[in-house]
Amino acid sequence: MAANAIDQTRRMLSLVTYLRERPGAHVADVARAFGITEDELISDLDVLPMCGTSFRGGDLLDIDTDGDRIWWHNPDDVAAPLRLAADEATALLVAARAVATLPGLRESDREALLRATAKLEAAAGEAAGASSRLSVTFESEGGVFAEVDRAISERKRLWLRYYSPARDELTEREVDPIRLFAVGHTYMEAWCRLSEARRTFRLDRVAEIRILDEHAAPPELELRDLSEGLVQPSVDDPEVVVEVGPGGRWVAEYYPHDKAEELPDGGLRITLRTPDPASLRRLGLRLGSDGRIVAPAALADSAREAAAAALAAYDGI
Repeated sequence: MAANAIDQTRRMLSLVTYLRERPGAHVADVARAFGITEDELISDLDVLPMCGTSFRGGDLLDIDTDGDRIWWHNPDDVAAPLRLAADEATALLVAARAVATLPGLRESDREALLRATAKLEAAAGEAAGASSRLSVTFESEGGVFAEVDRAISERKRLWLRYYSPARDELTEREVDPIRLFAVGHTYMEAWCRLSEARRTFRLDRVAEIRILDEHAAPPELELRDLSEGLVQPSVDDPEVVVEVGPGGRWVAEYYPHDKAEELPDGGLRITLRTPDPASLRRLGLRLGSDGRIVAPAALADSAREAAAAALAAYDGI
């Protein structure tokens, strides 16, 4: 099972210390020491260069790899004691207090965070007073994230009420969570007991969530490579053809597609694949006069009927 977000953060913090003491360490050796795959390690190394001692973009970790060995080029630059400006100290204190209130946070992590916050307050002086007058409230997605993260950590099953935009309905289901990840939005990958298949759930579409007493036991699955994006159609998926005018060219940027052919009016004829063509009916409605579904015929007819029904509903108002 994939590590949860807090475990990954702990690992990456330890990784910084480990690499500082072992210049030129071999990728295979480091992965073995941390009990992760080489691909997971490379993923961590892709994130570390975006971290550092300044919120303003300077003093970042200069770490790279050639696939065999790992090099940290500026360890001495970030070894000096950290000095925070007033705005940086305020931002850290506000964020720390907000995270400490998250539901589902393990008590040991909450206590450690509060101890660190107290030390930062003592060092920040007047900035600490300014931060006490600010507060952050997490929206529902933050609470859902915390519950999912806790369920992954404790290997518990989850009950969800989930909104499906393709069907425009709320469904109830039990899932065994596998991992959290972000691709534009934050998602949970899980084994769905309703469909008996792997499913991906967008956290901001979770209407209600509850951790169950049952032990989560998802089948052994190979984690999908998401480097090319969340939606990766298969060549075996049904083909859909959409024609759009100039105002609908965004479809080619938003949806992965096989080809996009220019049309005389400045529009595009877009051919794409999806395992659930019916999910694109809403696209047809959204396009309105900027485009239409051409094929398959059944989907095109369905989109036209839905549009006619929507217009009839407005006529009756």
